[in-house]
Amino acid sequence: MPADGSTPESPPRRSRAFADVPDAATPFTSPRRRSVDASASPIRHVDSEIFARASRASMSSLNAMSTDGSMYDLTRRMEGLAGSAVFDAQGQQSEELESTRVDRLLRERAEQLKRTRSQTNLVSGEIAEESAVFEEEEPVRESLIIAANRLPVSVKRKADGTWDVRPSAGGLVSALLGVRKTYGMTWIGWPGVFIEPGPERDSLTATLRRQNLLPVYLTKSQVELYYNGYCNNVLWSLFHYVPLNFEARLNQETNMTAQWVAYKEANRVFADAIMSVYRDGDIVWAHDYHLMLVPEMLRQDVETMKIGWFLHTPFPSSEIYRMLPMREALLHGCLAADLVGFHTYDYARHFVSATSRILGLEATPDGVETQGGFTRVAAFPIGIDPSRFTAALRTDQVQDHIKELQERFRGRKVMLGVDRLDMIKGIPHKLLAFEKFLIENPEWKDKCCLIQIAVPTRSEVPEYQKLASTVHEIVGRINGRFGSIGSIPIQHLDCSMQFPELCALYSVTDVMLVTSQRDGMNLVSYEFVSCQNKSNAGVLVLSEFAGAAQSIGAGALLVNPHNVTEVAHAIKEALTMPEAEKIERHRSSFSHVSTHTAQAWADTFISELNDTHVEAELRQKRIPPHLSPDVVTRSFQKGKQRLIILGYNATLTDPMDSRSKNRPAIESKKNRHKIHPISQECISRLCDDPNTTVCIFSGSDRNKLAQIFAMLPKVWIAAENGVFIRPPLQGKNGTETPKWMTMIETTNLDWLESVEVVFEYFCERTPRSHVETRETSLVWSYKYADPDFGRQQARDLLQHLWTGPISNAPVDVVMGAKSVEVRPVGLSKGTAVERILHIINGGKNKELIEVDFVACFGHFLGRDEDIFSFLEQNSSQNSLSTNAHSPGSKKGNTSLSASIQNDLAAVEEHDESNLKKKHEAEIRFQDIVTCTVGRKRSSARYFVNDSDEVALCLAALTNSLNDGKGVIELLQFEDSVSNVSKSASRGNLSTGRAASLPGGDNDAVYRSSSGQSI
Repeated sequence: MPADGSTPESPPRRSRAFADVPDAATPFTSPRRRSVDASASPIRHVDSEIFARASRASMSSLNAMSTDGSMYDLTRRMEGLAGSAVFDAQGQQSEELESTRVDRLLRERAEQLKRTRSQTNLVSGEIAEESAVFEEEEPVRESLIIAANRLPVSVKRKADGTWDVRPSAGGLVSALLGVRKTYGMTWIGWPGVFIEPGPERDSLTATLRRQNLLPVYLTKSQVELYYNGYCNNVLWSLFHYVPLNFEARLNQETNMTAQWVAYKEANRVFADAIMSVYRDGDIVWAHDYHLMLVPEMLRQDVETMKIGWFLHTPFPSSEIYRMLPMREALLHGCLAADLVGFHTYDYARHFVSATSRILGLEATPDGVETQGGFTRVAAFPIGIDPSRFTAALRTDQVQDHIKELQERFRGRKVMLGVDRLDMIKGIPHKLLAFEKFLIENPEWKDKCCLIQIAVPTRSEVPEYQKLASTVHEIVGRINGRFGSIGSIPIQHLDCSMQFPELCALYSVTDVMLVTSQRDGMNLVSYEFVSCQNKSNAGVLVLSEFAGAAQSIGAGALLVNPHNVTEVAHAIKEALTMPEAEKIERHRSSFSHVSTHTAQAWADTFISELNDTHVEAELRQKRIPPHLSPDVVTRSFQKGKQRLIILGYNATLTDPMDSRSKNRPAIESKKNRHKIHPISQECISRLCDDPNTTVCIFSGSDRNKLAQIFAMLPKVWIAAENGVFIRPPLQGKNGTETPKWMTMIETTNLDWLESVEVVFEYFCERTPRSHVETRETSLVWSYKYADPDFGRQQARDLLQHLWTGPISNAPVDVVMGAKSVEVRPVGLSKGTAVERILHIINGGKNKELIEVDFVACFGHFLGRDEDIFSFLEQNSSQNSLSTNAHSPGSKKGNTSLSASIQNDLAAVEEHDESNLKKKHEAEIRFQDIVTCTVGRKRSSARYFVNDSDEVALCLAALTNSLNDGKGVIELLQFEDSVSNVSKSASRGNLSTGRAASLPGGDNDAVYRSSSGQSI
């Protein structure tokens, strides 16, 4: 297969544009598995059978559809795609058309059908030479690495010392068998045996490697703590809504910690095994809750790796998941994958809700925003291989079993339950419902029987032993009450069955009972449907808490297994259902099972992963590179007139993460307004430099900013996004009364009062929200409120605003991450920078204000990043004037800080009207460094992770001044400067700090006036 993932005959796969995203009304459902009206398509030269198969393969469960509107929109999109498709005489699509996922799916399915037909012809009648040519022309296949807890084989040692390796049965194994035809697959997992390092282990490894299997060897201690401990006792229980069993003993908590450590170690072993065989371009697909940390570990090793992760169990509600002590680490581990898959939409919705509520990340209809990246979250219902069951029914062995069963149960209706003897399977509930049915319908006691197959699992665990005793007790009580010498109502088997016997039993069953209390998918229901036929269709009674209910629920009787009465009534309804209804229900279920096979599930996930990775690469291009202190220092040292622009919140202060919502409000406010001590000292020294001007920009109130920056009297302050500007304070130690200048008309602010009334009303409606009142603007924040409820309230608030107090007011409404701000129209941080420079220019009436170096650091909203655009537009590289750099023009330049003292007197004499009338000089920046705080898509040239790294850059600039006041060294940071860039490239906000700084002697440690080293 070519590198782009297309088939040899099909056009190269092209990336999907960002505009081609799933409709918001149907979140988390794979875009290639949605219902499309094939009959309405006007595509010519396409075989109708090919189109029908492709349409069926792209159809997802109707239960995953949210609204009728989404179906209409998808149909309209498909019609537009089909109507615009143009094929030439040879049937090839025109290359001018942009490819979509559905378009690519049609081509892939068409080519797949062609290959299937070609291979059939080769087997049936083609000569050997043609077959050899076909094999020689087969392209190189892409490599797929599967990582799961167990290898798909069972391993036993033979008497002669060699190893017997036999394939295991299972849904995942059968699902990935077909993928081998398309991808060169390597499966990584634990072989299930304990072998010490040595010749025996090497022999088994060599045997498995010949089958493209890579064993991961775990010790008995690791398996006990990692698999039996954390995976089964903690994760599996919690994901199936079984509360964690904590005892009030210290050793219980200690055991939990040991299990967590073993879990991390085991995930590290799996990640190392993957890296040992990984090559650039390989696809890595990790499976299930055993390997939730693997995606993050792999992403740290190879940032561009193509990673998918799929959970085969339910994912619980965020209210359940938040009980997990290590909840954040597991979520971060999964979010490092490009694509996260679940069986149903509900599980995907729970996962996204958990990331939003616990990590404070922004959720979208398609996934989760993660520090400039994006993790797609989608539902991919797994299936089975129905041909395996239909083929088995035609064998003589199965037919003999069918005849034997029909003779044994002649004249009686057969009800069947096939479950693992597990607490979540609801076997006791099923038996109690059957007992209630017999009590209410005694005439059926000799007309039906229930065959319950309970496959033993974890029989050494006391809880499971107790469950087995309970089941046996209920079975004995029912058989003793309703049984007779000739018949007993329940036949209970504590064993597994051979595949032919199971197929025969499925075939003769009249009612299939699946009463799981919580199940990821439950493929037993799929197997039952595959073994039924139209002439003798049975009825499926299915728990609504099984994942299969969202796939084949339309053809089943859905029940709440906790409601014994409801299940009993469903049994009676199934036994007395008319034949016509049985056939119709079976047709609906069989259509889904035969279309959404295990191979289709795997193909869909991998195709979606390929598309998602392409989109991720496009998103990465919009994320600026990490800023090294060396870069900003070199430019700073070259400049003579220098301007440094700094934001305030999250730039000079520590950002408030989601976990701070649990802290007391007083402590939170105190930390939020505290300036980074290193940044404060650096700004003070930079302001002392006559050639450097420092400006602080913030949307906060000017009085609050004046108090916060009272210890920095020499900085320029732009409050409320540039409405108020304060020059450096004069007098001894800056004791002069501040002179604030107003840059806009403030007489027309009548709308403030009415907007404040609306904001206060929504504060009452939204717990833990608050209003920040300023002189010219208002902000309603729901950062500490419930995220889902806060977003809903924000939408309602906007409707109230636009239809009420601001319908005709000259205001702008700015939507923040978790806030709504109303402020006067036309405010711009870029305009504020321009005004500050003209104020500094004062009354000199210069033709050109030229600044040699500008550095701008800020954690700005997208709306306020116009300050970056302003600097770029006025940079010397973008200047249209060819005479801007002539020697004559430089003679009229204004030095920023050196002229401040002389210009302030002139500034005070000019009001706003005079400033507008004054001839404004041209502004030009020779060298600029724009930097956003936080790894995200931005128009800035660089990014730093947080306020610590801002302090790192400011310290580097301060050290380069060589002002004789000593060198600032960040002693509290542990890593080197090089580690900052490395950790930043991984998107890690918590690591990567500096201990040594460029531009100064690291041996000299600066001490502040208090005598403490900084």
